[in-house]
Amino acid sequence: MSMALDAGVRRFGRVNWLGTWTLAVREVRRFMNVWSQTVMAPLINAGLFLLIFSIAIGPGRPDVMGVPYMTFLVPGLLTMTVIQNAFANTSSSMASAKVQGNIVDTLMPPLSAGEILAGYLAGAVARGLFVGVVIALGAWAFLGVAVQNPLLVLVFVVLGSAMMGALGLIAGIYANKFDQLAAITNFVVTPLAFLSGTFYSLEAMPPVLQTISHANPVFYVIDGVRRGTIGVSDSSPLLGLAVVALATAIIGGIAWRWLAKGYRLKA
Repeated sequence: MSMALDAGVRRFGRVNWLGTWTLAVREVRRFMNVWSQTVMAPLINAGLFLLIFSIAIGPGRPDVMGVPYMTFLVPGLLTMTVIQNAFANTSSSMASAKVQGNIVDTLMPPLSAGEILAGYLAGAVARGLFVGVVIALGAWAFLGVAVQNPLLVLVFVVLGSAMMGALGLIAGIYANKFDQLAAITNFVVTPLAFLSGTFYSLEAMPPVLQTISHANPVFYVIDGVRRGTIGVSDSSPLLGLAVVALATAIIGGIAWRWLAKGYRLKA
């Protein structure tokens, strides 16, 4: 009798592909419905950053790591925007569902914790890729900065989006109010992005800050994208891949555990 009940509950096989795909499509449609905010706004923000830096620093700024400063800046801004949007996608989706009381629509379907995690992360990666492609095309069109190693950039963008998407899911699960989510964004995500080589090379930093930066996985995401885009980096891409993959696995494991336990999700 018990086996029959179990079989009836889980009639999709080992993986509920249809349910996972449906959740992923929901997350993609969610940010595409407001594409002017989620896709075009990041492009405008990145363009404003480049404009402000070009005006403030001027043409006299020396090269950084052998490339013009504005060229050096492009991959950093691209990556920072990508990971911020990946974080925002999962964190806002989960927090909104909790605050509005419709989180049950995600928890009730026959989806395991791993399938829910995969659906949310698919949305985060999709948004990160959309934003990354838009900014990369803008940088190529207006600054002539072309991607040298598209595969390397793709790997780091996908891993970085998944890592920050998982972190956003943790933040969304933990936060019971939008004020709490905003605090996590302001005091955790923004410093991680700004203090990780987005606007400068680690060579210009004191040794202590260099050591701290090397403990930040976001640094390796930005550094890896920079290596794939303009061919220079502060660290080995293989080391960066290992660190980012490990960080993604750890953060994703925590998110999976919280989903499996229903931590701060079930009354």
